[in-house]
Amino acid sequence: METTPASTTRLDEHALSVLAHPLRSRLLSALRLDGPATATTLARTLGTNTGATSYHLRRLAEVGLVTETGEGAGRERWWRATHESHSFVASDAAGSPDAQAAQSWLRGEYQRQYLAWAEAWQARAATFPPAWQDAAGSSDYALDLTPDQLNSFVDEVDALVERYRTAPPAPAGTEAAHPVFVILHTFPRVPDGTS
Repeated sequence: METTPASTTRLDEHALSVLAHPLRSRLLSALRLDGPATATTLARTLGTNTGATSYHLRRLAEVGLVTETGEGAGRERWWRATHESHSFVASDAAGSPDAQAAQSWLRGEYQRQYLAWAEAWQARAATFPPAWQDAAGSSDYALDLTPDQLNSFVDEVDALVERYRTAPPAPAGTEAAHPVFVILHTFPRVPDGTS
C-alpha cells in the first residue's frame, strides 16, 4: 500500500474561531482518528444529539475542515476530515483578540485531550502485551535553544515522524502495528516557583 505525505492546513482567523468550540473540536478529532462517519454515529459516539452534530459538521465544512464523502443522504450522509492535521502559530492571531482567544482555548483543549489519552493508556496499560508496555513511555528534555534552533528541531522531528508514518508495514511474524500517539510539546521554561 502506498502512503502519501500527511496533509495539513494552516488555520486562518475564521477557521480558528469556528474550531474553538467543544463539540466541533471533538468532531474533527473523531473523524481524523476513526475515519468517515455519519452525524448519527458521531452523535452516539460523542454523547450528543444528531441535530447538534449535523449543525456543527456544517460549520466545520464552511471553513474546509470536513467534507461530505458523497455517500448517504440527510443525517445519514457520511463526513470525513479534509486534512490529517492543522497548524497555527501565535502570529496568525496577532491583532485579533477573537483569534487570540480561539488559539488559547484550542491549546488548552488539546492539552486536556493529551492528558486524557495518557490517562486512558495508564489505566489500560496492563492489558497490553509486555512488548507494548516496554515500548510506550514519555520523556522530557531541557535544552538551551534560540527560536530558530527550536524551529529547526521541530522540523527535524516532523521529518522523523513522517518517515515512520510512511514506512512499509511490518513484516509478517512481528508484533502487530497499533495506532500510537506521538505528542510533542516545546516551550520555554517559565519559573513556576517549584524549582
